[in-house]
Amino acid sequence: MAFTKIDDLIDQSTEAVGIAGHVRPDGDCISASLALWQYLTDNYPALRVDVFLEEVPPVYSFIRGSDQVHTDFRTDVESYDLFIVVDTDKSRISAAEPFFENARRTVNIDHHVSNHGTGDENYLDPDVGSCCELIYDLLDKDKMNRQLAETIYCGIIADTGVFKYNSTSPKTMRIGAELISYGFDFNDLIDRTFYRKSYVQNLLLGRVLMESTLFMNGRCILGLISRKTMEFYHATPSDLEGIVNQLMLTSGVACAIFLHETGSLEYKASLRSNGMVDVSKIAEIFGGGGHVRAAGCTMNGTSHDCINNLSKYIAEQLNGIG
Repeated sequence: MAFTKIDDLIDQSTEAVGIAGHVRPDGDCISASLALWQYLTDNYPALRVDVFLEEVPPVYSFIRGSDQVHTDFRTDVESYDLFIVVDTDKSRISAAEPFFENARRTVNIDHHVSNHGTGDENYLDPDVGSCCELIYDLLDKDKMNRQLAETIYCGIIADTGVFKYNSTSPKTMRIGAELISYGFDFNDLIDRTFYRKSYVQNLLLGRVLMESTLFMNGRCILGLISRKTMEFYHATPSDLEGIVNQLMLTSGVACAIFLHETGSLEYKASLRSNGMVDVSKIAEIFGGGGHVRAAGCTMNGTSHDCINNLSKYIAEQLNGIG
């Protein structure tokens, strides 16, 4: 790791900074991106700071800077002096990749084990539970404020399951304690962003659970949502958040698969594991990535093709072949 603080990246020649996260951004990705935006705009007012993300789900619209995100990936900046990719590598930042390639200096900050670093400088640690934990490490604590603390806390709870997942460490808990000392209502924040669901989200969750399938002698569970179902409920991809985690809570299950149809013969696969299966290795086979217990990828073919292909590699690990 060539730098220890975000401030180390800003020099006298830095005028424009770009920030991007992965496609279909989740709470950690959005929070990490906007935490950087807040920190840089607050402490370096002369800087131009642009954030590039796909649509921010309404549940995260309370985060300061969410209304400034370039969801159309348009900018009049010819080349950024510094471009920072968070929570992924450069291959998953959609239309922001050309900005990354043309930037004078690039930085990659991530906690996914599948990312080996794609920036000129990289700050990577697969042993932490969230990208926001890394962001917190990189900030000057004397420059923290209540809004920034709330934003970082939001990302940490999103990717640690409110400090429940195994990636949660004693350090993660200490950081959480430091953040809530800034005085924001963390109970309400947890309810709003992690537990509270819209009526449509509850309907979709119920339908997936009702139609789910156990296989491999009950060691694996499958849930699926078609485009037709999504259209029927006027749902968006953000309405599917949390479904795969609920599938994983089924007694006796070692691995959960949730398939969401995104196009003709195209599916987004979300994978979860109790640790008996390294789902990051399986996702990498299909061009995705993630963590040992949580990963995802985009797959082509029919739903049966996707299920068969994923099941092959899951079975190999469960049976001790892989």
